[in-house]
Amino acid sequence: MRVGITCYPTYGGSGIVATELGMELAARGHEVHFISYANPIRLNTDSPRIHYHEVEVSTYPLFQYPPYCLALASRMAEVAETAGLDLLHVHYAIPHAISAFLAKEMLAKQARRRRRLPFVTTLHGTDITLVGADRSYLPITRFSIEQSDGVTAISQYLKEHTLNVFGVGEQIRVIQNFVNCDVYRGNPDPAARKAFAPEGEKILVHLSNFRPVKRVLDAVRVAAKVKPAVPVKLLMIGDGPDRGPAEYLARDLGLEDDVLFLGKQSRIPELLAVSDVLLLPSEMEAFGLAALEAMACGVPPVATRTGGVPELITDGVDGCLAPVGDTDAMAAYVVSLLTDRDRYIRFSQAARRTAETRFSTSLIIPKYEEYYRQVLDR
Repeated sequence: MRVGITCYPTYGGSGIVATELGMELAARGHEVHFISYANPIRLNTDSPRIHYHEVEVSTYPLFQYPPYCLALASRMAEVAETAGLDLLHVHYAIPHAISAFLAKEMLAKQARRRRRLPFVTTLHGTDITLVGADRSYLPITRFSIEQSDGVTAISQYLKEHTLNVFGVGEQIRVIQNFVNCDVYRGNPDPAARKAFAPEGEKILVHLSNFRPVKRVLDAVRVAAKVKPAVPVKLLMIGDGPDRGPAEYLARDLGLEDDVLFLGKQSRIPELLAVSDVLLLPSEMEAFGLAALEAMACGVPPVATRTGGVPELITDGVDGCLAPVGDTDAMAAYVVSLLTDRDRYIRFSQAARRTAETRFSTSLIIPKYEEYYRQVLDR
C-alpha cells in the first residue's frame, strides 16, 4: 500500500506513534509518505520506502494567522496525486482530519481524473479533551470524526470518552499504542549509567513534553521524597512550558545536583535502559506511551491512575498506580521497588513481558494493515 501520514512533528506521543508506525509499515514493504510542516522528530528517512513532503505555509498581510489547514489540504491532494496514495492516515482530528477531508473532496471533484482518497483518523486524546476546554470546537471535531472513512483510538478509555463527549464513535476501532521490543530492551551501558549516577545511585526517569497536564513538578517532588530513603538521580527528558518551574523547584528543594534536565533527546532507548523506575505523574493520559517504552526496557513505571493508563499497567504486577497528585504514595511505591531486589526483579520481568505479549509491533502493526484494507474495500 501507499500510505500518506500526517502528524504534529513535535515532541509528543501522537507524533512519535505516527512516526514509528510509518517506519514499521515501510519495514513491512509499504510505501509511506509523511506530509507535515517539519520533519517528525524521530523519523529516519534512510529507507527508500519513506518519503517526506514539507508543507510550506505562505504569509500574507490579509491573514492574521498563516492558513496551515488549507496549505496542508493542498499538499495532501498534490502528494496523493503524484505518489498515487491509496489512503491518508492523519493523527489528531483537529486540524488534520479536516485537511484530509478537503483533500479528499478536491480529488473527487477533479475535472479530468476523479479518484477516491479515503482517510483514517487516529484520536490521541488532546484532540478530544480540547473540546472540554473550548466547546466551540465540538461541531467541527464531531464533523471530522463523522466524515472520516475510518477512526481509531489508542485506548478503550478514549473511545468511550469520545462517545460521551460527541455522541458519535460507535465505529471507532481501538488500536493501542505499540513498541518495538527489539529496539527498546534492557541492555544498559554501564559507562552511561555511571555518567549519570557516579556513586551508584538509583536512576529515576521522566519523559514528556513538559506541558502542565504532565505534572512534571510532581516528578521532582517524588524524587525529593525518595532521596532520604534511597540515593537517587532523576533524569528529566523533554522540554516544554513547565521546564523552567521544574528547574526552579529542584533548586528550591536542594536537588540541583540530583535532577538532571536533558532536554529533547533522540537516544530514548539508551536512556530508558539505564534507568530503574519511570515516573508518570500525569493529570491525564489517554494511554501512556512513555510508560510502555520503559516497560519494554524492563523499567517498572510508577504512574497515576488516570485515563487509559490502567489498560497498560496492571497495578502491583508490572507497575504501580497512585491517585493524581499523591506524591507521597508514588514515592512510597518507588522506595518499595528500589529497596526490595526480589520485588523489583518480578516487576521488571513482568513489565517486559507485558510489552512483548500485548503491545509489540508484531502484534499491533498488522491491526493497522488489516484496518487499512477494510477501509479500502468499502
